[in-house]
Amino acid sequence: MKLIERLGVSALHRFDPETAHGLALKALGSGLVPLSGPVTSPRLKTDLAGMALPNPVGLAAGFDKNAQALGPLSRAGFGFIEVGAITPRPQPGNPKPRLFRLTADQGVINRFGFNNDGMEAAERLLAQRPTSAIIGLNLGANKDSTDRADDFARVLAHCGQHLDFATVNVSSPNTEKLRDLQGAAALTALLKGVMEARDTLPKQIPIFLKIAPDLNSDELAEIAEVATSSKLSGIIATNTTLSREGLQSINRDQAGGLSGQPLFEKSTRVLAQLSKLTQGQIPLVGVGGIGSAEQAYAKIRAGASAVQLYSAMVYQGLSLAGDIAKALDQLLERDGFATVAEAVGTGRDDWL
Repeated sequence: MKLIERLGVSALHRFDPETAHGLALKALGSGLVPLSGPVTSPRLKTDLAGMALPNPVGLAAGFDKNAQALGPLSRAGFGFIEVGAITPRPQPGNPKPRLFRLTADQGVINRFGFNNDGMEAAERLLAQRPTSAIIGLNLGANKDSTDRADDFARVLAHCGQHLDFATVNVSSPNTEKLRDLQGAAALTALLKGVMEARDTLPKQIPIFLKIAPDLNSDELAEIAEVATSSKLSGIIATNTTLSREGLQSINRDQAGGLSGQPLFEKSTRVLAQLSKLTQGQIPLVGVGGIGSAEQAYAKIRAGASAVQLYSAMVYQGLSLAGDIAKALDQLLERDGFATVAEAVGTGRDDWL
């Protein structure tokens, strides 16, 4: 992290977390944030469900909920970008405060509740997206919807023509009963509607499913079976956790989903289990607690074809993405891997 970025992060931490996040997005849009530009190499180039990524380090959903910083983010060193979650209708989300730093743990707790400007606003911004970047949308459901399963398909149908991929998010802990949709019957029906909406788009974009880290072995097996039968393009493992084990920070008992460093081991074990269950038949994206190239590499060796970041940037800045990609290239070279794909799953058994 360069001095100017270190000073910027320090300044943002003087504000409450949600205000700081809004200021960071404004700074991005105004050109005040130094950007690394594209990061790639023959080793880093990655195929993810048919998408040609310049590197496997992506931006997780939640950082740019409303797709308002696509231009700058496309120049920040990420191999791919996921925005959202977006619901059919705008909604304010849960009451503030709803975002908390856990500095001693290098973690974050949020209980946003899918606050966003809705699919109409998102579609207008996505229509102006940079065409050189790989951009996906996290699909959500309105809290007061009478048919949450249909909400996912509606958002995809409305915004899909501007996307390279989309993610079905049934794993946020901050919308009541949303995680109930991870059950086999409900999830199969939901994905059927999403796939039907996808089939109406000008191009057949990949559809991913984002799952919770709090599923047991039987539930993971169900997810793997549904993913295979529904012809999903990939699984993103994982969303935030409800666990609070081992936390030290003053905000550790706040309600919501926990992300950042405390999630790393839990999410990586789930990733490894899914890798074993799917036997390489479905690409996996590793998310949860990545704050270094070594941790990104661990996710890849546990079974991930690509990874995503978010919470670590709260503490290390936006340059983290490019720094991780560059250092990951060196780790792959050190271990004799010519591509990311060669390393995928080579350390999976260490997590089982």
